[in-house]
Amino acid sequence: MEQLLIDYKQILSDYVVNRKEETLYNGQNYVRQLIQKNVAPEDVINIHRKAVEEIYTELPDSLSHAYDFLIEVMVQYGMKTREHQSLLIQKEELRIEMEIAARIQNILLNTTVPKIDQLDIGMISEPIRKMNGDYVHFLFDEEEDYLSIAVADVVGKGVPAALCMSMLKNGLETLEYGNNDPSYILQVLNRIIEKSVDDGMFVSSFYGRYDVNSSILTYGSAGHEPALYFNSKENAFCDLECKGLLLGVMPEVKYSQSNIRLEENDFIMIVTDGVTELRDCDVIDSRNLLKEIAFSIRHLPAQEMCEKIYLELQRLQDYNLEDDFTIVILKK
Repeated sequence: MEQLLIDYKQILSDYVVNRKEETLYNGQNYVRQLIQKNVAPEDVINIHRKAVEEIYTELPDSLSHAYDFLIEVMVQYGMKTREHQSLLIQKEELRIEMEIAARIQNILLNTTVPKIDQLDIGMISEPIRKMNGDYVHFLFDEEEDYLSIAVADVVGKGVPAALCMSMLKNGLETLEYGNNDPSYILQVLNRIIEKSVDDGMFVSSFYGRYDVNSSILTYGSAGHEPALYFNSKENAFCDLECKGLLLGVMPEVKYSQSNIRLEENDFIMIVTDGVTELRDCDVIDSRNLLKEIAFSIRHLPAQEMCEKIYLELQRLQDYNLEDDFTIVILKK
């Protein structure tokens, strides 16, 4: 520290006398020494104080007190700066970890929309953050001509929600659920979620099994947003109500199921609550608005319908969605 004081005193004396650019350059080089030696801000002030006192021997005592005050301020400044830098480092590490987790989630939970001649399928699922709290999964059994579809929404966000979705997917795949009734599938999934996740995390889910040959959809719900059915002959919508408790609330829960037959140009629209809970816009009945939008574009293919509904609801909320957004359309 003594040598730092000697060097700084020389630089300061030179600058006071001539105020040349060369002296400023020497000061910049001196800063590099301070950084390399990890000198705290309050120690830099103290070096400056001692140099000034040695150069100017007749300074008032009040100036010394002013330096004492500045040193105390810089002690606090240095502490807060180090805390802030530490938080920035932690934030960057967390950002990188979340990006990696999001990529892993996309790989683990990736689902392919099946191509079926007798059924037009559209899907859009957009997360509000990097990690998606919504999940859609299809399974098409070509031998039996059954399409199974699960749409789920975790009550929670981030990594815990992604892990919960992974368990849900593994449970569905383990069950080979294409040939099982929705009521049974939801009952087994409920036991898996209830045993495996935190008490404060629950999952809503719509589960359907579509018989391609008979055009009958058998469906059940675990506290999920009711799907919408459009009857093309009557040009009218109805809600597919099917009551059931959220997955993970209680260990033993029975789930009901219902059937509906799709005729030509009929469609089923399955959504999560991010679609119907509209915020920051003057809409009283969001489900009725959803029906109006879907009715106006009912002639389009299922995928185009999903995309146009998404864009319109984004526009109505000034492109500021506040929840994960998922729509699946099954069109006969």
